Amino acid sequence: MTPKPSPRVQPEPGLPTRVTVYEVGPRDGLQAETDIIPGSVKAELCRRLYAAGSRDLEVTSFVPPTWIPQLADAAEVVAAVDVPDGARAVALVPNLRGLQRAIDAGVREVAVVVSATESFAKANLNTTRSGAIDRATEVIAAATADGIPVRGYVSMAFGDPWEGQVDTAAVISAATALHGAGARTIALGDTIGVATPGLTTRVVNETLAAGIPLPNVALHLHDTYGQSLANVHAALLLGVAEFDASVGGLGRCPYARGATGNLATEDLVWMLHGLGIETGLDLGALAATTEWLSRIRGIRAPSAVARALAAAGLDTTDTAQEAPTP
Repeated sequence: MTPKPSPRVQPEPGLPTRVTVYEVGPRDGLQAETDIIPGSVKAELCRRLYAAGSRDLEVTSFVPPTWIPQLADAAEVVAAVDVPDGARAVALVPNLRGLQRAIDAGVREVAVVVSATESFAKANLNTTRSGAIDRATEVIAAATADGIPVRGYVSMAFGDPWEGQVDTAAVISAATALHGAGARTIALGDTIGVATPGLTTRVVNETLAAGIPLPNVALHLHDTYGQSLANVHAALLLGVAEFDASVGGLGRCPYARGATGNLATEDLVWMLHGLGIETGLDLGALAATTEWLSRIRGIRAPSAVARALAAAGLDTTDTAQEAPTP
């Protein structure tokens, strides 16, 4: 009998023993897709991800439908998903109005986003860089006053499609503003996937030197140039223990030229498990989720591990109820 493919475990000294994989597939993975995916499918995706062991899930975003039509059904999706005990269901909110919509829908944890550059702030957030920070700090203050934790993203932390190289000082000032306002996690975003291990090391080290504690630092990586896993490894060597990923490698920023898919959750988990790092995630169940969603949408997911497991004949089917095909 052919054994199921799995990574050979070879730990490295000095790395974290457990890593939080913050799953962004239902939100960042789908937001720029042109085929409008029914809310029932999105809700089923969330349920499958929870069943695969995810306990840190960004389920949707309460942005105006005119900005991102794909996420117009945010409240519907939240209402359709039962969050397991001990799990998180986070929603991205752009402003105080979005925060109120999320609270009204029953969300009890949110995320905000700022930009390290003026160009992206204008294109993505319809404001200035400082305006985005002010708006985010308003949301953080209102949310934390209501007992709602906030996660903060710093987009364009490694490069910008309009401005090119980004001044690390601008990244640090945005990150420290979010941290000072009360954001529990600061996710440094490689929005267009241009970071390399050396640059990752520099930006993380300077973030830590600015006073943001290591447990509060995360990385949000895109794989445009195939560098995301190398960048994860560089960050692991520094002790970073939270990484964003999207099941199947779905996702791109609709406002940033050149931004392709997120780091695929399966690819990240394969590497982490090979390093002997615990994630709490079931690799086979993740691959099954990718296969299910790809089949519904009629696409080929970019995840290398999901494709390899399928090619090796690993049974990635499951008995969970199929969501309606759009």
